[in-house]
Amino acid sequence: MSDASAAAITLKPWQVLLGGICSLVLTVGLARFAYTPLLPQMHAQAGLGLADGGLLAAINYAGYMSGALLVAWIESPRWRRRLYLIGLPLSLVITALMALGDGFWLWALSRYLGGLCGAGGMLLGSGLVQGWLLRHGHRPELGVHFMGLGLGVAVSALGAMGMQALHFDWAAQWWGFAVLGLAFLLPAWAWRPPVPPPVLARAIEAPPRRWMWLMQAAYFCAGWGFVINATFTVAIVEKQPLLAGQGPWAWLLVGVAATPAVFVWDRIARRLGDVNALLLAYVMQIVGVLLPALSGSLAAALAGALLYGATFIGIVSLTLALVGRRFPANPGKAMAKLTLGYGLAQITAPALSGRMVEASGSFAGALWLTAAVLLLGVGCLAALRSARDPSV
Repeated sequence: MSDASAAAITLKPWQVLLGGICSLVLTVGLARFAYTPLLPQMHAQAGLGLADGGLLAAINYAGYMSGALLVAWIESPRWRRRLYLIGLPLSLVITALMALGDGFWLWALSRYLGGLCGAGGMLLGSGLVQGWLLRHGHRPELGVHFMGLGLGVAVSALGAMGMQALHFDWAAQWWGFAVLGLAFLLPAWAWRPPVPPPVLARAIEAPPRRWMWLMQAAYFCAGWGFVINATFTVAIVEKQPLLAGQGPWAWLLVGVAATPAVFVWDRIARRLGDVNALLLAYVMQIVGVLLPALSGSLAAALAGALLYGATFIGIVSLTLALVGRRFPANPGKAMAKLTLGYGLAQITAPALSGRMVEASGSFAGALWLTAAVLLLGVGCLAALRSARDPSV
C-alpha cells in the first residue's frame, strides 16, 4: 500500500495506540529484551561469557545510537515513516539471525541491527503516534503507547519461561521469538500512522540551550540505569546459589510492573508536574538498584525488579513526551537528539559493568556505580526545576 493510500485510511485512536504498542513489543520487546532472559542460556549452552554478553548489549545500543543520529538528521516525514516501516519486519529477521550460529560477530551484527530497529520503534514510532494524537485533538501523552515496553518485557519473559519448560535450547528459543513476533507485526503494520501533513510554524518558544543540556545529561543517567537492569536483571538473580532458575520470574515481574505503570506516571505528572514526577521516578529507581546490592535474598532481587519495572517506563515516557511537546513540529527529531545521551550510556554501561562483574565475581560494584550515576541525574533534574521553566 502506498503512503498516499495509507494516509487516506481513517484510523481510530485505539488503532493508532494499539499499533504503536505492538510495534514497541516487536522492535524493542522481542528484538532487544528477549536477549535478557536468554543471556544465562547462551552463557551455559553457547559459551557466551558475561563480559562478551555485556559487550553485545553495548553493540546493541551502538546500533540504537546510530539510529538516533539518523533520525535526528532526516527531515522528510515521508522518509522517517518509511524507515519506521522497514524496522518492523527487520526486527523479525534479526531475531532469527541470533539462532543461525554461535559466532560472536554474527550475534554482534544481529544486536547492532536490533538497535537500529529499536530506535525506529522508539523514536520514529513515538513521534508518529504523538503527532497523530496532537493533530486529532487528543492528549499528547505517551503513557498508553509505552505500554508496549512493559508488555515487551512480559512477553519476552513468558516466552522464555514457556520455551525453557519445553526444553528448547537457546537457538530454538530465538526461533520461537521470531515466530511469535509475527503476531505483533500484523497489527503494527495494519494500523501504522500515515505520513504527517506539513506543519505550520507555531508560536512556541524553543527551550533554552541550558534546558536541553540538563535534559540530555539527566537522560544519559537514566540510560545507564536502564541498560544495567535490562541486561543483567536475570543474571543477577541466577548468580545467587539459592535463586538458580528464578531469573525469568524477576524479568517477568519487571514487565508486570511496567505495563500498568504508564497510566500511574501520567497521572502523577498531571498532579506534580513532569520534572517532579521524574525526580520521584529516579529516586525510586536508585532504591531498586541498591536493594540487590545490599542483600542477596530473593525478596531484595524481586523488589529491585519491581521498582525498576515501575520506574524505567515512567522515565522514558515522561521525558520523551515532555520534549515532544516542546517541539511539536517534529517531535521525533527532538526525541532523537535527546536520546543520543541515553544511547551513549547504553554503549558504555554494559561493557564496563560486564568487565567489573567478571573481575570481581559480583554485581555489587556495578550496582553501586549505577546508583551513583542515577543520583547525578537527580541533580540535573533538580537544576532543571530550579530554572523554573514554565513548561515543567
